Amino acid sequence: MFTSNNYVKVKSLDEAWELNQKRSNKIAGGMLWLKMSDLHYNTLIDLSGLGLDKIIETEEEISIGCMVSLRQLERDKGLDSYSRGAVREAMRFIVGVQFRNMATVGGSLYGRYGFSDVLTVFMAMDSFVELHRGGVIPLREFAQMKPDRDILVRLIIKKTPMSFFYQSVKNTKTDFPVLTCAAASSNGRIRLAIGARPAKAVIFEDSMDVSASDFAKKAASSIETGSNMRGSAEYRSHLVEVLAKRAYIRLGGED
Repeated sequence: MFTSNNYVKVKSLDEAWELNQKRSNKIAGGMLWLKMSDLHYNTLIDLSGLGLDKIIETEEEISIGCMVSLRQLERDKGLDSYSRGAVREAMRFIVGVQFRNMATVGGSLYGRYGFSDVLTVFMAMDSFVELHRGGVIPLREFAQMKPDRDILVRLIIKKTPMSFFYQSVKNTKTDFPVLTCAAASSNGRIRLAIGARPAKAVIFEDSMDVSASDFAKKAASSIETGSNMRGSAEYRSHLVEVLAKRAYIRLGGED
């Protein structure tokens, strides 16, 4: 279990940002991964008093505060309707309900975890993150950045008319995934996000003017995979081909 000398429930993002510039300080999200460490921090920074635990939907976008829980994502009707069930599908096997009640969007995205269902499903969408000092940047760009001391304020989903697909492969229902696959199609093109390679998610895009088999083979040959205790690189490449073909057919492509 981690320890800290001080605890501060900040009153503004500026206060949080200033405190977070010290490497000995740490921002607390749901603390589900943090509590598993034995590290010591000088100050624990709590963002829970800043109203960042809300999902706000307009005609143009869905704004998701960094303190929104994964369970809120799973149950939000507007997000479920827009994503056609893809977000709910991505959330529902992440450990268990108790875990999802505590895990936060900000913590899940800021960690850029290779195994993250959360990162994968939102990378397939027209998604952006707002950083307190860094401004608004595309999620796919953020995923490739090295971690710094900025604060992820919210996730922004542009409500671009799209069809969506999500599926993952796990050795057991609530385990970390062997591979994750999210897809979105619009105007004759398909965007594929593949995560748990076991590295973090990457994007593959192509037109939908080929057969599902050809698309899947091209995706599998283009996306680099690796091996770990959950599966080999060869097995993961096979899964890329299988899930890419399923996504392509589900989103209206020809078999």
